[in-house]
This record gives sequence, structure tokens and C-alpha cells, in this order.
Amino acid sequence: MELNFTPEQQAQLAQMATKAGTVPEQLVTDVVARYLDEEARFLAAVEKGIAAAERGEFIEEEEMDARVEAMFKA
Repeated sequence: MELNFTPEQQAQLAQMATKAGTVPEQLVTDVVARYLDEEARFLAAVEKGIAAAERGEFIEEEEMDARVEAMFKA
């Protein structure tokens, strides 16, 4: 696979790779691998949520509000 970056993007990748102690090609490979892993986890969570909703497993709005409020207090 071939990717084309603008000169500005290439310069930014080179700078970031230098700071990370690697080369731009490896930096891009690592970033894409992390993205793919995170995307797979996200899609699995969405599918899990859809399946739960289809089974009628919901929480009430008040309970969700309490959970969100607790998250922001932590």
C-alpha cells in the first residue's frame, strides 16, 4: 500500500518520529495499528450495546444521569 502525504505532513511525521526515537515509516505503522485496535474495540462495544438494546436491557434516564454525574465527580 502506498500513502501520499503533503510536504507539511511529511515534515511533521519526521519531527514526531525523531522525538519518538523511530523513523516516520515505523511511526505511521504504529499509529495505524493502534487506530485499528481501538476501532475494533469501539465497534465491538457498539455491537454489544445494540444487542443489549435488542434484548430490552436498558437503564432508566435517572440512573444514567447519576452515573454520568458520578463520573465527573471522580
